[in-house]
Amino acid sequence: MSFFEAIFLGLIQGLTEFLPVSSSGHLSIGKELLNIESDNLAFEISVHAATVMSTIVVFRKEILSLLSGLFKFSYNDETKFVLKIALSMLPVFVVGVFFKDFVEKVFGSGLLIPGICLLITSGLLLFAQYAKSKVRELGYKEAFIIGIAQAFAVLPGLSRSGSTISTGILLGVKKEEVAKFSFLMVLIPILGEAFLELVSGDLAGSSTGISSINLLAGFFAAFISGLFACKVMISLVKRLKLTGFALYCAILGVFIILRTIL
Repeated sequence: MSFFEAIFLGLIQGLTEFLPVSSSGHLSIGKELLNIESDNLAFEISVHAATVMSTIVVFRKEILSLLSGLFKFSYNDETKFVLKIALSMLPVFVVGVFFKDFVEKVFGSGLLIPGICLLITSGLLLFAQYAKSKVRELGYKEAFIIGIAQAFAVLPGLSRSGSTISTGILLGVKKEEVAKFSFLMVLIPILGEAFLELVSGDLAGSSTGISSINLLAGFFAAFISGLFACKVMISLVKRLKLTGFALYCAILGVFIILRTIL
């Protein structure tokens, strides 16, 4: 992976992370089109960590408020929200512990799976857009179910934000509330995975096949573009209908599948 390829893929990650169109799917497509081969998820983890850092910058006030409420050591609204996030992390923790090798193989298996998953993302967004659900508060049960949706979204092409937001809407949670929860619930899993990769040496150039400079270039490109996307695009996810994103995912998914099989 060259310096400019790393920057290009980092920009793709940052610009697509906060939209329900699957940043991991776009990364897989970008790597395939650029003929970049990788036998692990080091680059993906690095650029996902970058967009998580941009999320922390944008949501710093909300995060500080949650931490402030949590360390009052009382069962207040902030503590409840943090506990819901912790509960939502359990499914993705199971996937990370027991299915990491499988996920890495999927990321290196070509574009057919991302194409199919993009179509699934499209169908899920459309279903959420037109389904009628009774409005309810984001409770512990809803948080856990949304966490299961996040665990399935480790597959490239299956949008994490699209899966979690759609699942929340189908459960009756308000779009604004589930959007905030969706963007905050990913912070600890991604940063935790990046930390483990770092301390184990798996982010070293000799392990990734990518030079440290190129890895950092992708990281900073994702961070900067993520700041822009997080500030501008989150409001779009809250206000716009999901049909536009569903149509985009469907068109891209069909294009990728046809390109793969023809």
